[in-house]
Amino acid sequence: KRRLAYIVNALNDIVLDCHIPQGAFYVFPSIKKTKETSMDFAKNLLKKKRVALVPGVAFGASCEGYVRISYASSYDNLKEAVKRIKEYVG
Repeated sequence: KRRLAYIVNALNDIVLDCHIPQGAFYVFPSIKKTKETSMDFAKNLLKKKRVALVPGVAFGASCEGYVRISYASSYDNLKEAVKRIKEYVG
């Protein structure tokens, strides 16, 4: 619950609209405000900041504009990932 609350609040703070998921260990924030496709966002974030996530388009065309992020990692890893995402998004 601690990691879930952290990731949802942190993503919302950096303007990636994120809702609390109903299950699993994933969040699905919107990246639409970045003006990038989900594939470009995922590739660029991995290349520039070494943070891996799944582009929403991998789940179908209707999921474009979103990315899937697992929060099944340590709290410290999540904090570092959010810091890097924030640096990337600007």
